[in-house]
Amino acid sequence: MRVGDLWAMWVCFFRSLVKLLTLTILVAIVLSALRNATVKEVTKPSPLPAEEYRLLSPETYSYIFNQPDACKKGSPFLVFMVPVAPLDSSARDAIRETWGAAGQSTITLFYMGVPKEGQVKSIQDKLEEESNNYSDVIQMNFLDSYENLTIKSMMIMNWLATYCPNATYAMKVDADIFVNVFFLVRLLSSSPRNNYIAGSVISDGKPRRDRNSKWHLSKHLYPEDNFPSYVSGAGYVFSIDMAAKVSWASRFVRRIPIEDAYVGLCLHVLGVQPVPSRSWLVFGRNLFEIRNLDYDRCTFARLVLVNGFQPSRLRQVWKDFSQGYKSCRI
Repeated sequence: MRVGDLWAMWVCFFRSLVKLLTLTILVAIVLSALRNATVKEVTKPSPLPAEEYRLLSPETYSYIFNQPDACKKGSPFLVFMVPVAPLDSSARDAIRETWGAAGQSTITLFYMGVPKEGQVKSIQDKLEEESNNYSDVIQMNFLDSYENLTIKSMMIMNWLATYCPNATYAMKVDADIFVNVFFLVRLLSSSPRNNYIAGSVISDGKPRRDRNSKWHLSKHLYPEDNFPSYVSGAGYVFSIDMAAKVSWASRFVRRIPIEDAYVGLCLHVLGVQPVPSRSWLVFGRNLFEIRNLDYDRCTFARLVLVNGFQPSRLRQVWKDFSQGYKSCRI
């Protein structure tokens, strides 16, 4: 057999091997996506004692400012719910002027509790004016604090289930986040519309037992050594049916002060697996970038969110991004 024939056979074999490996990878990706989107059967848990659930029950709290008609003008495709401190008016203004500006298919609302004693009068007067001007402020009478973030998130879920069930998706997103709303809406247009929650998935989370840690969690409060998979609280998006379902599941899950892990516990009760959002153009890149990144227009154009933006920086970056992102290949 001639050398040329041997070389041709070797090239043919190599090409077949590459095709087989590519097909194997694609099958693995599809199977992984199907597993993530599957709702698993779970054993029905026992409800919390009434006194313990009271802290998470929407009936415990009342609205100071509400926007019950926010979703009545149409059926928004995407509702941004931004948990924010009452004092943080600069962050709210920056979001209104950038990615949170009302569009044809999106609306943005700001959710908060009440400030600490001594700050109430001056802040509440300003919030009332802000609510009247923008009709996007929602406030309930629980104390707004880091320890109460879980309460705030459950009240957000209840608000969506009560006042905005006609939306398609909602996103809980922190006030210091850059959101590429253009890419996100496009991504959601082909996403599941039931039992869907996506973001930066943390599948190896463990409770911190160090008493000096900001995230300390005692064995008494949470005896397990691991958390079920959950999405980072910096920002996660979900089909609107999940709001009522997570709110319902909270009746069975003891409150812990770590908000995103708590949502993961509610998902575990429901048998819903959070879906990782990754780009296969840049192999395996997380679309929900919870790290701080230096701004690059075309890098940001391929991401859903980026963490760590102060109001002035958000305005500066958004001006360049919104004017030029279409020139980037996505």
